[in-house]
Amino acid sequence: MAISTRISQALHALPKTELHLHIEGTLEPELALRLADRNGVTLPFDGIDDLRSHYRFDNLQSFLDLYYQLMSVLRTREDFSDLMFDYLAHAHADGVHRAEIFFDPQVHMNNGLDYDLVLDGLLDGIARGRAAYGIDAALIPSVVRDLPVESAQTLLDAAAPRADELLAIGLDSTEVGYPPELFERIYARAAGMGLHLVAHAGEEGTAEYIRQTLDVLHVERIDHGVRIIEDPTLVRRVAAEGIGLTVCPLSNLRLQVVDDVAKVPIRQLLDSGVCVTVNSDDPAYFGGYIADNYAALAETGLSIAALADIAGNSIEACFAPEADKAAMRTELDQWKTEYSDLLG
Repeated sequence: MAISTRISQALHALPKTELHLHIEGTLEPELALRLADRNGVTLPFDGIDDLRSHYRFDNLQSFLDLYYQLMSVLRTREDFSDLMFDYLAHAHADGVHRAEIFFDPQVHMNNGLDYDLVLDGLLDGIARGRAAYGIDAALIPSVVRDLPVESAQTLLDAAAPRADELLAIGLDSTEVGYPPELFERIYARAAGMGLHLVAHAGEEGTAEYIRQTLDVLHVERIDHGVRIIEDPTLVRRVAAEGIGLTVCPLSNLRLQVVDDVAKVPIRQLLDSGVCVTVNSDDPAYFGGYIADNYAALAETGLSIAALADIAGNSIEACFAPEADKAAMRTELDQWKTEYSDLLG
């Protein structure tokens, strides 16, 4: 069902955090072509319409093929700063107060870039976004699970001297065939560096991948995690332990994890007491930023009160200092007062 203008305004204004966002996944087609031209990178597309025609995916791997191809246009510190700043402008307009953002250093390093160049560019974009919008952001280097594990150790070698400028370690890309146990030593090392631990699990992989991610990698948050619904015992465990799930409805739809946003098990997870959150994943590829994901759920009939609960979960599941969380809770309470007529 279509939502009203007032509901759309409310969802954009709703104070929230974004906890599952790949910065390279915010590379809009127009920007990709501009950067390719600026940096002398040849792409095999005949203009914007041809490139857009490739934004149709059969599964995760078909998306990743285009995703990694377009990442090759990112070459300079300025490129990464601009990419980050553009995302933070979108996020601010969507009511995001804090974003905890993935990036894929291994791919950039394989493309011949220095780790510090990438990190400096992203940090510069964060500083620009904070100055312009007052939005908070932090970085999560994500291990690409279908690259050799030795490559992940090389990433940590590069990251270690500046670990205090990072928030967490993540794990992404093709899930099936790359079980969590492959990365046990990587995660132990990252924990020793003082990083929080998160990982993608239960998007392609079964609920057993989620269980292993908790038991072997000792993560504090699960990215995606929708297939947890197949294992009621695991649902109860995650609810009891307060483990956040960073669910991405439009991503699940575009990658054919589900054939209808209404089938993303948000309502069931909420009813089970799971700390489920809503995020945009790779919004340039999947047809919407975070407020669009909230709106897509509202269009399925999920109540505004439930969506406000999800925004509250996003505050609790983030890794911000407690004082910052308290300030966001106050903002959310004020929003509930302003939009009390929508809460039923």
